[in-house]
Amino acid sequence: SCPWCGDRSEEEFVCGGEAHIVRPLAPADLDDRAWGDYVFMRRNPKGVQFERWRHVSGCGRWFNVARSTVSHKILAIYQVVYDRPELPE
Repeated sequence: SCPWCGDRSEEEFVCGGEAHIVRPLAPADLDDRAWGDYVFMRRNPKGVQFERWRHVSGCGRWFNVARSTVSHKILAIYQVVYDRPELPE
């Protein structure tokens, strides 16, 4: 489901990777190891993953999804301007 367009076919969406990654405030001050960690290292949890998705075949907007990597169940869908939601345990 797109936050703007509503329910759509799964084929209309593409995953853009992990959400809520904070860009370094002073990237020029990072050494190669720290820069590599920022660019390449991502969490790979068994459980809830917060991901960024794009509605490529619709409005083209980005949004965030909280998804279980175990069951693939979507737990929350929210706009990128919002913080990650509190989810039940």
